[in-house]
Amino acid sequence: MKILILALSGIGDALMFTPAASLIKKHFQGCELDALVMFKGVRDIYERLPYIDNVYHFDFLSRGSQASLKFLLKLRYNYDATINVYPSNRREYNLINFLIGAKKRAAVEYLRKDKQNLGWLSNVRVTEDDNKHNVITNIKLCEKLLGKEFNEEPDLDFFLNSDDHKAAREFEAANNIQMSDFIVGIHPGCATLKNHIQRRWEPEKFAELSRRLIKENNAKVLIFGGPEEEELKKNVHKKIHSNDAIIVHTKNLAESAAIMQRCNLFVTNDSSLMHVASAMKVKTAAIIGPTNPEYIHPWKTKHIIISLNLECAPCFIYSPRPLICFREDVKFKCVKELTVDFAYNKILHFMNED
Repeated sequence: MKILILALSGIGDALMFTPAASLIKKHFQGCELDALVMFKGVRDIYERLPYIDNVYHFDFLSRGSQASLKFLLKLRYNYDATINVYPSNRREYNLINFLIGAKKRAAVEYLRKDKQNLGWLSNVRVTEDDNKHNVITNIKLCEKLLGKEFNEEPDLDFFLNSDDHKAAREFEAANNIQMSDFIVGIHPGCATLKNHIQRRWEPEKFAELSRRLIKENNAKVLIFGGPEEEELKKNVHKKIHSNDAIIVHTKNLAESAAIMQRCNLFVTNDSSLMHVASAMKVKTAAIIGPTNPEYIHPWKTKHIIISLNLECAPCFIYSPRPLICFREDVKFKCVKELTVDFAYNKILHFMNED
C-alpha cells in the first residue's frame, strides 16, 4: 500500500501528525509512506523521520497555479491513499488531495466551513471534535482510513542528527552557557497570515518578563524565531537590554530544536516552536489567547497554559477566515490584557512544582 501524507499547513501541524505517521508504519510495515510538504521547516522534520520513505518539497505559494498543477499531475494515480493532515480546512488543500487521484482520500470533516472549503471531495472522514487534541484527531483519521484501532498515543517526533547536536554544542560554547545556568527560551513570534499576528503577546511584555527572569531568577534568556522574525528578535533583545539575553541564529529548524533542548523552560505564543519544544520534552509555558487549548496544548511534555480564560474564548476556528475579535470593549482582550505579573507568577508556581 502506498500512502501520501499531505503536510502542507505548517510546522506545528506537521509535528502533530508524527504520532499518527509512526503508528501507520508500526502497524503496516510493508506500506510505503511518503510526504508532500510546502515549508522548509516541515521538510527538516520529515526528512529525519525513519518511517517516512520519501519527502516531496514544493512551494505552492510561490510557484503559481500552472507549475503547481504540472507538479501534482506527476503524482496523480501513484498512491492508494492520501491523508490531509489535521488541521487543513482550506479548499486548496482539499483540491490537492482530490487531484492526486488516490482511491481513498482522508480528511477531517470540520464543524465549521467544511462544505465551503470542499471537504466533500474527500471520501474517508472523521468528524472534528472540539474536545480532542489535534494529535488524537489525526490518529482517529488514520484509524478510519486503515480500519484498525491503534490504542496508542505516541510522542511527537523530531529526530536530530549529529550535525544538529554539534551546532548546539558550538552555540553553547560561543555564548558561555554552563551546565549550572538556568536557561529560558522565548518565542515572541507566531504566524502572521490571516491576522494571526493578533495571537502574539506583545514584544514589550516578552522583554519585561525576560528582564524579571534575568534579575530575580538569575536566568539566561535565548530568543528564538524563524528567518522571517529576525527584526522581531532584535527588537525584543534591544528592549531586554542585558548581556544575559542572546539571539539564537541557526541554519535550520533542526539546529534551533537542538539548542532548545538545553532550555530549562520555554515561554512561547501559540506557535510552531511551542510544538517543537514539546517534541524536545522541554518544560513549556504557552501563552494562549483565542485558540482552543484542547486542540493544541503542548503534547506530552510538562507545561502550563497561561490564559485569561475569558468567556468569549476560544474564538479561533480552523478555516481560511482571518482572525476576528467580536468584543466591543477591548479587541483581542485575551492577549492585550494578559499582564507580565500574571504570567510571571504563573511561571514561578510552575517551576516550583518540582
